[in-house]
Amino acid sequence: MESIRSAPGQTADEAAPAAVRFENVKYSYEEDEGSFAVNGVSLTIGQGEFVAVLGRNGSGKSTLAKLINALLRPTEGRVTVLGQDTADPKLAFEIRKNAGMVFQNPDNQTVASVVEDDVAFGPENIGVPREEIGERITAALQAVGMSDFRFATPSRLSGGQKQRIAIAGVLAIRPRIMILDESTAMLDPKGRREVMDVIQKLNKEQGMTVILITHFMEEALEADRAIVMHRGEVVMDGTPEEIFARAEELETYNLTLPRAAYICKCLQEAGMPVGNAFCAEALAEEICRSLQKG
Repeated sequence: MESIRSAPGQTADEAAPAAVRFENVKYSYEEDEGSFAVNGVSLTIGQGEFVAVLGRNGSGKSTLAKLINALLRPTEGRVTVLGQDTADPKLAFEIRKNAGMVFQNPDNQTVASVVEDDVAFGPENIGVPREEIGERITAALQAVGMSDFRFATPSRLSGGQKQRIAIAGVLAIRPRIMILDESTAMLDPKGRREVMDVIQKLNKEQGMTVILITHFMEEALEADRAIVMHRGEVVMDGTPEEIFARAEELETYNLTLPRAAYICKCLQEAGMPVGNAFCAEALAEEICRSLQKG
């Protein structure tokens, strides 16, 4: 299933190139000869979209992320990022500048003993002039709310703070697309909230395209769109509310509902007349409305 946003008054064909486009893409790892980690995916992500990609381990979602970043090249089909073909090795450098990736473990992305040096690593490696690097460090740390930690030691920061520094390191390259591959998986609830707040800010205030690979259903609720992968294929694609309204189908892919949606479903099955609710606030309103009617 495909969708792409266009500016008001534009058709998709008249709009700027899609942030990401997959055209019948397949990818097979050498050790998995005969099977595909990504199997026949056709998908378009518009510029400025916030997309959550869901799926169990082995569903192909991390492979999808690496195909976008040109860390992997399709076995079959075509992937383009802002109109550039990831199969062309000459374009890999430019694609990675435009599609920055944040991985699961922030410690694996730390390269320096001082925060500002860590954030400067990316710009230095793409040849940003020395006088501009300081400005980029300042802007990136401000964007993630870590300006006060510019001269701190990364190893002494909390998990959420480390991941925010990792995001700042990617921001300093000034990408147009941010890919987060299970970037909150190792964090506690407070750390996850910190990172999600930064992601929302980047998407809503700066118009950055965000692709969030996650297994936390609650995080998907914050996206504009949710994609479910299963055995290398895109099996569901819609708004988070549309996806979570299909609870029985989700269960066939071994995925659960967000906690509030699950409680709502249990109440409905027990005979309580509540409408669908996907977050705690909406659930509380539905329960109150039901009780008032009763």
